[in-house]
Amino acid sequence: MVEGYSVAVRTLCEFTAKAGDLDLRFTPSPSALEGMAGHAVVASRRSADYEREIALSEEVGQLRVRGRADGYDPGRNQLEEVKTFRGDLERMPANHRALHWAQAKVYGALLCRERKLSEIRLALVYFDVVTQREHLLSELHEADSLEVFFLDQCQRFLAWAGQEREHRQARDEALGELRFPYPTFRSGQRVLAETVYKAASTGRCLMAQAPTGIGKTLGTLFPLLKAMPGQGLDRVFFLAAKTPGRQLALQGLSTLTAPQPDQTGVPLRVLELTARDKACEHPDKACHGDSCPLASGFYDRLPEARQAAIECGTLDRTELRDVALAHGICPYYLGQEMARWSDVVIGDYHYYFDVHAMLYALTVANQWRVGVLVDEAHNLVERARGMYTAQLDQAAVKAVSREAPSALNKALTRVDRQWRVLNGEQAGQDADATPSRDNGYRVLAEPPTKLLTALQQAVAAITDYLAEQPDGLDGALQTFYFEAMQLCRIAETFGSHSLCDLSLRSGRRGSRLSTLCLRNVVPAGFLAPRFEASHSSVLFSATFSPELYYRDLLGLPAQSVWMETPSPFSSEQVTLKIIDHVSTRYADRATSLEPITELIARQYTALPGNYLVFLSSFEYLDQVAERFQARYPEIPCWQQARRMDEAARQGFLERFTAQGQGIGFAVLGGAFGEGIDLPGDRLIGAFIATLGLPQLNPVNEQFRQRLAAQFGAGYEYAYLYPGLQKVIQAAGRVIRTEQDRGVITLIDDRFAQPRIRRLLPGWWSAVPSSR
Repeated sequence: MVEGYSVAVRTLCEFTAKAGDLDLRFTPSPSALEGMAGHAVVASRRSADYEREIALSEEVGQLRVRGRADGYDPGRNQLEEVKTFRGDLERMPANHRALHWAQAKVYGALLCRERKLSEIRLALVYFDVVTQREHLLSELHEADSLEVFFLDQCQRFLAWAGQEREHRQARDEALGELRFPYPTFRSGQRVLAETVYKAASTGRCLMAQAPTGIGKTLGTLFPLLKAMPGQGLDRVFFLAAKTPGRQLALQGLSTLTAPQPDQTGVPLRVLELTARDKACEHPDKACHGDSCPLASGFYDRLPEARQAAIECGTLDRTELRDVALAHGICPYYLGQEMARWSDVVIGDYHYYFDVHAMLYALTVANQWRVGVLVDEAHNLVERARGMYTAQLDQAAVKAVSREAPSALNKALTRVDRQWRVLNGEQAGQDADATPSRDNGYRVLAEPPTKLLTALQQAVAAITDYLAEQPDGLDGALQTFYFEAMQLCRIAETFGSHSLCDLSLRSGRRGSRLSTLCLRNVVPAGFLAPRFEASHSSVLFSATFSPELYYRDLLGLPAQSVWMETPSPFSSEQVTLKIIDHVSTRYADRATSLEPITELIARQYTALPGNYLVFLSSFEYLDQVAERFQARYPEIPCWQQARRMDEAARQGFLERFTAQGQGIGFAVLGGAFGEGIDLPGDRLIGAFIATLGLPQLNPVNEQFRQRLAAQFGAGYEYAYLYPGLQKVIQAAGRVIRTEQDRGVITLIDDRFAQPRIRRLLPGWWSAVPSSR
C-alpha cells in the first residue's frame, strides 16, 4: 500500500506557483557546466562556515516535501537560492521570478522548521556567467509567515497528491493481479517474459536477442508492468527508434490493460510523446503569448487540462491533441507536462539518451525508480553516435556574416579568419594534395583550439546581442548560433571516444572552404549514466549479437545479463538460397545487374507472390529496378523513393496485399528493412543483394582504426557487424509467424564464407543452402 506521496520542492513550486503565458522566446541561458561553475563561484565567495547543498525534507499529512537548498550563511542567517543567467536581468519574465521566490520561501520554511529559527533572510542570488557579477535580492521573513506560505503550497498540492496516491495504489493493486491477455504465450515469449521479470526484480540490465515474430513488445511490457508494484517503480519508459515501434507499444498496452471477463481494466496512464514539429498547431507562430493563442494563458488553463488528461488513461498523439485543444493550450507542451504524471511513457530514444534528454532529467531530478525498455536496441549505437556528434560548415559563417548585425561583425570575422588559417595549415601539410585527389579529408589530433575559441567568443557575442534584442536573429543566424553552441559543448567532452575531422573543398576563385566535425565513435561513456539511473533496463532486438560488441559500445553495466530466446521457427519454414557466383561489391555492380534480374524473375515465375528486393543504395536500386522493369514489364513493380513521407511509405506497404503479386524494391537499412509486419502471403520472399557493409570511405576507415585501437576488432565493429545486422533484419520480414513459409535469397559470394554463415541466425543453420 502506498503510504505517502513524495515531491521535490521544485516540482511543488512549479505546480503551485506558475501562472500566465507559456513564453519560449529564445533567451540565452548558461550551459549546465556554466551553471555548476556559477554555483561554485558564488559558494567560493562566502565565509568559511557557509553551508552548501543542504538536504531538507518535511512531511505535511501524507505529503513529503524534499529538496536541496543552494546555500546558507549561519552568520548572517541568510538562505540563498542561486540562479545563473546571461544578459539583461530586467528582461526575466515576472512568472520566472515568482517561481524563484516560491522555491526560496519553501526552503526557508523547511530550514526554519529543522533548526527552530524564528526568522530568516531569504536571498535570490542571480549570477551573471559572463560578467561574474552577483545581483542579490533579499527579504527578511518571519518563520510563521513562511510556515503559512509553505502550508498553503502543500494544501494546493495535496488534493492532487491524494489523487496521485490513490491512483498509484489502485494501479499497483491491479498490476499485482495482471494476467497475460492470451491463453498461452507464443513459443519463446514466456522465456523472454520470465527473464525480464527476473531482471526487474534484481535491478539488473538485460540484453535480450529474440527473433522477429515472437511478440517481443508484449513479452517485455507485461513482465515489467507486473514487476512495478514489488519493485516500487514509478515509471516505465518504452523507447523506440521509429514510429512502428511506438504504435506496437500502444497496441500492446491497450491489450494488457483492457477489461477481462472476470477483471476490470488496469488504471494505467499511458503517454505517447510526439516530436514538436509534428505536434505544433501553429508552425508559423512563435511560442509565446503575444504570438500563439495556445501559449497565451497556458499556465492558467493547464490545471483543468491536466486533470482532463489524466482521466483519459491513454494519451496517444490524437487524444493528447484533443484534450489540449479543448482547453485552448499547446498539445506539445501539455505532453511535456504529462510526462511527469504518466505511468508509462512511449517515445523516441532521444527522450532518455540525448544530451538534453527530458525523461532522464526528470528521473534524476525527481529521484524516480524507472524501468527502461529499449525497442530494436541494435539501432541505439548509431542513434547515440548522432546525439553526441556536432558539425559546422564554414560556408554558414560566411553566409551569416554578410547579413549579420554590425554588432556581430567583429566576432564573426574572427571566426572566419581562424577558419582560413586552419584550412591553410591543413592544406599546407601536403603541398601536392588537392581536394580532388584526396577528397580534402583531414583528421585532426584534437579540436582546433584557436577556431573553437573564436566560435565561443562569437556565441558569447550573439548571446549578449540576444539579451538586448531577443527577436533580433534571422533563421540562418539562429541556426548558426545553435550549431556553433553544440560544437563548442561537444568539444568540451572530446576524448578517445571521439574523432575530429576537417573536410576541405574548393570555393570560389580558388579559395578553400571546409566542414569541421566532432564525431562520436563510442557512445558508451555518455550512455552509461542513463543506464545507471534506471532501476532496470531491458534492451531487446532480433539482431543483438555479438554480445561484446553492444557491451563495449553502449556502456552497459558490468553486471548486465545477455540472453538469446530460442526461435519458434523451424528450418522447414524457409528456403534459404545463397548465390555465391555474384559479387555486389561496388566495382562489380555493373556486371551484377543481369544475374540479379534473372534470379528475381526465375523465383517469381516459379512461385508468384509478393517479394522485397533489398539493395545497398538508391543508385543501385534504380539500376536494378530499371533493368528488371525493362526486361519484365508484365511483372508489377514499385520502389522506395528518396525522402518518402509517412503517407508515401504507407502507400508502399499497402501494395503488399494477401492476394497480390509483385516486386517491391527497397534500400537495405531504410524504412522497410525493419519494423514492418507483412505476415502470411503479404510477403513470401526477400532478395538481399548486398552484405550491408557501410560504405568504404575515409570516415568509416577512421572509425575502423579507432575501434581497432580500443577493442581490437576494427573491421568487425565498423563494418561487418553493422552490415549483417541489416541483412538479418531485412530477412526477418519474411517469416513472421509459425505458419509462414517463404524464400530468403542472399546474393553475394561472401555469404558463403564460414565466418559470415556463423553470424546468421542459428535456426537458419539447419537449412540446406540452394545455389
